[in-house]
Amino acid sequence: MKGALIGCGFFAQNQLHAWRDIDGVEIVALCDIDTDRLQSTAHTFNISSTYQSAAELFSAGGFDFVDIATTVDSHRSLVEMAAAAGVHVICQKPFANNMPDAHAMVSAVKDAGKTLMVHENFRWQSPIQAVLGILDSGEIGDPFFCRVSFRSGYDVFSGQPYLAEGKRFIIEDLGIHILDIARALVGDVESITATNRRINPNINGEDVATMLLSHADGATSVVDCSYATQRIPETFPQSLIEIDGPLGTVRLDAGYQLSIHTKTEVSRDVSPPVLPWAEKPWHNIQESVFSIQQHFVDCVTKGIEPQTSGADNLKTLALVEAAYRSAESGCAVSLDNYFSK
Repeated sequence: MKGALIGCGFFAQNQLHAWRDIDGVEIVALCDIDTDRLQSTAHTFNISSTYQSAAELFSAGGFDFVDIATTVDSHRSLVEMAAAAGVHVICQKPFANNMPDAHAMVSAVKDAGKTLMVHENFRWQSPIQAVLGILDSGEIGDPFFCRVSFRSGYDVFSGQPYLAEGKRFIIEDLGIHILDIARALVGDVESITATNRRINPNINGEDVATMLLSHADGATSVVDCSYATQRIPETFPQSLIEIDGPLGTVRLDAGYQLSIHTKTEVSRDVSPPVLPWAEKPWHNIQESVFSIQQHFVDCVTKGIEPQTSGADNLKTLALVEAAYRSAESGCAVSLDNYFSK
């Protein structure tokens, strides 16, 4: 499989490293409007075909899929260009600015008969996969309560300064990941109640959010996110999890310590590997980038729908939009009502 990548920014470097490690895949073209960044990335990864225009990239062709690693404002136009060019698509989150755009993007790629996956990588972290494996085994029974927590004081703005500029921040950028984890663990959501606020005076968006989710099967989840929490040791970028079932509890604690409490307690270390090109503390996320991109390749090869397909991600994106609506109104928001508007 030959691929092209659009957007050579901070996080895209991880994606390029991961593509290089996946057997049978070659990134043959890069596109970025920033000439210096484009040429530097091309040199690092030994990619000769470079473009500053996405239209020129698609016109030249010569690839089977495109990895869209740009900011959200450009996603709809790029996804629709990819669909028109007849190539498979993997697109960074947040998938779209709004639900109508997201539906249009899903429809465009479906009509083209191609695969569309959203780069929703958090559920692919090996510690999260370990928790999912325990739930799938039935060891604690069907969950009735879940808490997924991501609280940190890590300076994410130094590497991604644009995060400080938007009117929306933590729910849209980080909460979308944690909400997706909750969906993966406990299932689809019927309603959400959310609060948020800004603690850091140097950013425009919110950096603290707490969300209460009512799931379709009757379970309840609490999702809490913060980039204003000072803690020692710093736990970035770990998601901490506690899930109660009628037969026991599973916990993923700081330091990647997983424990199962049934009639006895069983604990083990589920620390993710540090890939050759990765570095701590980012190794957890970097490993998940490799895993989700391998999943994309496997799905395209087998002709099956990815777990985090565009269609599936509509449900996660709806949760983000509903969370903002709830925080603004002070009321619970029904996902059924949300989709009906």
